[in-house]
Amino acid sequence: MGSANPSVSFSALWSYLIPALDHIMKSSTNDPAKAPALDVGLYAGIHTAIYNYFNFQNDSMTRSFVPISNNKEEKDGVMSGADLYTQLDNYLSDVCSEIFLAAPHDDTTLIHYLIPAFTRFQSGSQSVNRLLQYVNRHYVKRAVDDDRGWLRLNEVLQNVAKSITSEDTREKISKKLKEKKTEELRVWGYVDGGTPESMAAAEAAAEAGSDPDRIVPLNTLALRRFRLDTIGPLLAIPKSKKAKQKAKQKAAAAVANGAPPPPKGRLARAVKHLLESDEIEETDRRRMAIALAELLRKCGVPMNHVLRKKLDKYIATGEDED
Repeated sequence: MGSANPSVSFSALWSYLIPALDHIMKSSTNDPAKAPALDVGLYAGIHTAIYNYFNFQNDSMTRSFVPISNNKEEKDGVMSGADLYTQLDNYLSDVCSEIFLAAPHDDTTLIHYLIPAFTRFQSGSQSVNRLLQYVNRHYVKRAVDDDRGWLRLNEVLQNVAKSITSEDTREKISKKLKEKKTEELRVWGYVDGGTPESMAAAEAAAEAGSDPDRIVPLNTLALRRFRLDTIGPLLAIPKSKKAKQKAKQKAAAAVANGAPPPPKGRLARAVKHLLESDEIEETDRRRMAIALAELLRKCGVPMNHVLRKKLDKYIATGEDED
């Protein structure tokens, strides 16, 4: 499998990793919540290969006396691990695109497909996150410390600077920065006085909801890709003439029957069917609504998105009745 020494080059390392990634992310499994395990020897070999590859890169950069630029793109190019991180992002993008392409076009079955597909994807991405934890420790942490994470210090400072006075101490400025981060996390579901776990969940959602140029841990990198390449296309309004014509026909039929026109996006139509169909048992409806709402939250779909608001309203109504 690959080079005799997978640490010698990036191409050799990637050739060594691909079969393991495919096994974890794509192999069939009886339990979608549990990704297939790797052979112990291969698991240990990948840990060693990545460790040696990073150290080899560092040694090469040291011997070459590579100057570190202040430009973030140039700096990212010479920071060891950037190539592997980018390739992993591309790989996850392909996996998520495959999940989207396999999705049924029938509104009544889309959510039935999407929930277990996400469960399987998440279990696989969590296994990959553990397998490649050295990437998080060596590359992601350094990149975040270098102000390239989901929330950048420069952006926070621009807002906080307006309230800073010459009399403010370092401790007071630090407190204001912390308050600004908490304010950002509220957008992602954090409630003041919440547990460390709830804050971590809000930050993970913020990472998943960030732009693709933000460096985030591998587990939330995967969730971000699911949002961008699986959920995104399902939320999109159809652009092709055939799809638009089909949507117009559905809208016309609905209006003719005295109903409001249906949503145009596939997932929006599926949610409408889930919440309004008489063919779905209430217990199944509630179970799927909760699972879908959690999926959207984890993937970084904002709280104020129309589908999240609709699902949250339905879930809250059921809780009030209980």
